[in-house]
Amino acid sequence: MKKRILGVGAVVSAAAMLALFGTGTAAASDYVGQTYSDASEAMDEDGLDPIVATRVGDRLEDDDCIVTAAWEPPFLRGVGDGFEHSEDEMLVSLNCAGPFATATDPGASIGSPLGREAKKQAEEEEAEELEEAATPDE
Repeated sequence: MKKRILGVGAVVSAAAMLALFGTGTAAASDYVGQTYSDASEAMDEDGLDPIVATRVGDRLEDDDCIVTAAWEPPFLRGVGDGFEHSEDEMLVSLNCAGPFATATDPGASIGSPLGREAKKQAEEEEAEELEEAATPDE
């Protein structure tokens, strides 16, 4: 009988947490890995106001920085006589050091998923540029 009561308590606690904090985590993950310009444009389309909460590095312009995390504000804003959850805001963390680390430049480790993807994309772009340069114009 005690196990059943504990199970009901866990379900009630989880429901209370969802009601209090919402379920925005899945939507927030949609912006991770994008440049800040692409992510902020997508947030605008979703009716959200992007707010930079943390920033690492200074080598890139804001629009070129990579969004490494996004989350709904865990606090309430005072409005008039009461308080309400800031549902139209999204906090983001930016990596402005560079897309991936090299021997001379900082960035995401190529041991991480973001770093591997950034390096792969850069290598593909470089291969396309070389192919275009090698192909004679007709």
